[in-house]
Amino acid sequence: MKRSLEERLQEGPVIAGEGYLFELERRGYLQAGSFVPEVALENPEALKQAYRDYMNAGSDVVLAFTYNAHREKMRIIGKEELLEPLNRNAIRLAKEVAQEHPTEEALVAGNISNTNLFDPEDPESKEQVRTMFAEMVKWCKEEGVDYVNGETFYYHEEAQIALEEIRKQDLPAVITLGLMGENIMRDGCTVEESCKQLSEQGALVVGMNCFRGPDTMQPYLAKIRDNVDGYVGGLPIPYRTTEDHPTFFNLPDGGCSCHLPLETTFPTALDPLYHNRYELAEWAKEAKDIGVNYIGLCCGASPAMLRAVAEAAGVETINSKYSPDMEKHFLFGKDETLKDHNLNYRQKA
Repeated sequence: MKRSLEERLQEGPVIAGEGYLFELERRGYLQAGSFVPEVALENPEALKQAYRDYMNAGSDVVLAFTYNAHREKMRIIGKEELLEPLNRNAIRLAKEVAQEHPTEEALVAGNISNTNLFDPEDPESKEQVRTMFAEMVKWCKEEGVDYVNGETFYYHEEAQIALEEIRKQDLPAVITLGLMGENIMRDGCTVEESCKQLSEQGALVVGMNCFRGPDTMQPYLAKIRDNVDGYVGGLPIPYRTTEDHPTFFNLPDGGCSCHLPLETTFPTALDPLYHNRYELAEWAKEAKDIGVNYIGLCCGASPAMLRAVAEAAGVETINSKYSPDMEKHFLFGKDETLKDHNLNYRQKA
């Protein structure tokens, strides 16, 4: 039998591959803006391939792509009748891919996320959110997921509601928070306070995901690690966020040569602002060293980036055989059969 998430965490870092939202938009199967994962119904083979690519790059879990697949988002695009079929099919496709793992079947996680409907001053919105989470987690339970990932919550109370609904179905919970640019949860508590409470209330893993790159997430992960006795997760975006611009929502690109059709570089003009895979690997080493247990990347991550993170955390992935090796390169290699007239030209190429 495959090990549970908790059993894997007890034995070492768990790698969690996320980033389907941006990756499938890049591949042409998802619309930026609405960001609703209709791909689970419209192009299931494309979704399976994305699942497969991240698993082969080192992810211990196939996360069902139901981010934003909640009732409010489906209402906005006029397709509320597709809500349940989309959720169930995303999980079923994830289970199919998880079984392909050559050494040990990957974990399958259900997924619920920030609703953009939650309002701390509106009790009715809280009940709407609870109802939305309850139905999605119920489908997760019925489809047989190993745990539920609740992510990108920027209100502490919304994260608590998510955790409560997951625990009602007797499923392990991973709860990660999205910290906006004011560096505090939008209902007032610090991210470390929120994580401490969520861990004490029964979340198996607590931490942060999305919005922030390694440089502006890591200081808060360190605070979380200092305040939480249980397992801690960190899944930054792979963009060079800064102290002045701690999230990718308002990240500027001073080198852009055209007029952007959007107000900001987010979400479709972030390309020049990527970290390279080696920077992400250095972050993963640092995260592991301070005791982050659940390590991955979020929106913008490619499978090659995730592979670098996994290898830096000490994991040999299925596709590590494709990791960079410049030994045979005609300009930069070291193989003794390479030609000197090419090797000596490397600085002029």
